[in-house]
Amino acid sequence: MTTAGVRATARISARDDGRGGTALPVLEGDGPLALRRVRAHGDEARVMLVGAMSGPLGGDRFAVEAEVGERARLRVGSAAATIALPGQAKGEARYDVRLRVAAGGELCWLPEQLISTQESELYVSSRVELTSGSRLVFREEQVLGRVGEEPGRLTSRLTVLLGGRPLLDQEVACGPGAPGGWDGPAVLAGHRALGQLVVVRPEFEDRMPEPRVLGEYAALSPLAGPAVLVTALARDALKLRRVLDEALASLG
Repeated sequence: MTTAGVRATARISARDDGRGGTALPVLEGDGPLALRRVRAHGDEARVMLVGAMSGPLGGDRFAVEAEVGERARLRVGSAAATIALPGQAKGEARYDVRLRVAAGGELCWLPEQLISTQESELYVSSRVELTSGSRLVFREEQVLGRVGEEPGRLTSRLTVLLGGRPLLDQEVACGPGAPGGWDGPAVLAGHRALGQLVVVRPEFEDRMPEPRVLGEYAALSPLAGPAVLVTALARDALKLRRVLDEALASLG
């Protein structure tokens, strides 16, 4: 029998304030998901996601929803890494991210790493819906196990839509119970940190960055739209972040 875990949702709405800045008419979180507005940078509003409790634990259902209106700019980060733990409740935990950006809006989604600990079970679903003319930087980083620890089971799906058409739709599963070969040479090759960066910019319609290798285990690939995908593997979280930061800087 599965024991119900914690249910929590955080919501953010960003709007052009008509004075050269971005207002946040909705900024609410509950339970373990707390939101804090931090100092703005120019016309960009900045929000920090703060974990008020441990989790997600087994059976938990967390969700974060953000909507960016026309001409609004929003950057979302997190105060610390998210740590998936087994907990006392049985069953898989779930973490859903739902993001929407209107034409002329911009979203930078830059949370800290997700760490999958031993015996945890977590399914992460991220869905980004963009309107033509919007801009996006989406970073996702996952670390399989703490130092000297085997990972739990982690499944992550990322879907990015532009004008209702898919730019990217992919899923990766790692750890016990995942399809065979996830740790083999064709997938992670023994690495324990994996990440990706999706960058969508209207100017890529005129000049798309060339595909290229970035370091030893990373690559930049154009997508079927004004977007690029950077995928990277690394031995640890620090190295992974360095590779993704360098890739973003190289895009301007």
